[in-house]
Amino acid sequence: MQTIHPTMTHLPTIQEPRNNGIPLDLSWVKSVQANTSAIERRAATLPGRRSVKKDYQAAWLCKAISLMDLTTLSGDDTEGRVRRLCAKARQPVRPDLLKTLGMEGLTTGAICVYHDMVETAVDALRGTNIPVAAVSTGFPAGLSPFKFRIAEIGESVNAGADEIDIVITRRHVLQGNWQALYDEMTEMRAACGQAHVKAILATGELGSLRNVARASVVCMMAGADFIKTSTGKESVNATLPVTLTMIRTIREYHERTGFRIGYKPAGGISKAKDALVYLAMIKDELGDRWLQPDLFRFGASSLLGDIERQLEHHVTGGYSAGWRHAIG
Repeated sequence: MQTIHPTMTHLPTIQEPRNNGIPLDLSWVKSVQANTSAIERRAATLPGRRSVKKDYQAAWLCKAISLMDLTTLSGDDTEGRVRRLCAKARQPVRPDLLKTLGMEGLTTGAICVYHDMVETAVDALRGTNIPVAAVSTGFPAGLSPFKFRIAEIGESVNAGADEIDIVITRRHVLQGNWQALYDEMTEMRAACGQAHVKAILATGELGSLRNVARASVVCMMAGADFIKTSTGKESVNATLPVTLTMIRTIREYHERTGFRIGYKPAGGISKAKDALVYLAMIKDELGDRWLQPDLFRFGASSLLGDIERQLEHHVTGGYSAGWRHAIG
């Protein structure tokens, strides 16, 4: 068989200027609306509007791997589990499959762990360019004392984390206290220093798509490098309507300020076909530039296994058992 076309997976990454944030503009925030019924109708059409097959599908699935924050966030995480996960990040798909596809050297976009596993992950990934992301600020509820949340960011940065996934205080959104959310996000951004910050909105707990949109705008104004849907611990995590809402705020922010903000859907994306829908949405709404790991990530744990299974089918013509593609 022919190797897949490399265009989608080997585009050079342009170094974007980091979002410095802007002063809180309450008139902008309050003008943000979300037509829920229209958003849901548009989202419902997406799975049937884009279909890629054969080599093109394999290329898109390899792209999805390169955009993946391979994640373990369990109470029973051990150093051994994290090291196995890092080994999987280095070699996400069987070498013989990648060689046939012409995709040797493919890695995941990052590893995401609890902050006390950062040193283990950094050590396990030494010699690679795979960044380590740490969840922080009292993840997942974000209700520990604020000074402890800020200190936790510092501990993760000092341990070597390249990215910090912080959780916002949901009540600020539910009460419409945008100044408090802005101030909180600004201080967290400052505590991250050179580490990039992903603001987790926990969209399933914000009550409405309008709240999701306004919280997105405020976090970007306060300097977030990424906005992220969920902790993965809520009853409702990433959905297509939420994604459409958030990426359109990203587009507007870029149009108004010139800064490109990244997007990370997390939780509930476990099938290769779902990943393809998300990638098509990003391409349609934001363009190819956002299909790079500095501007888009999947927060995922089980997704990789299904993608590897689909790639094996592409190469061999047969499906393998899921246990052949263990996460680590």
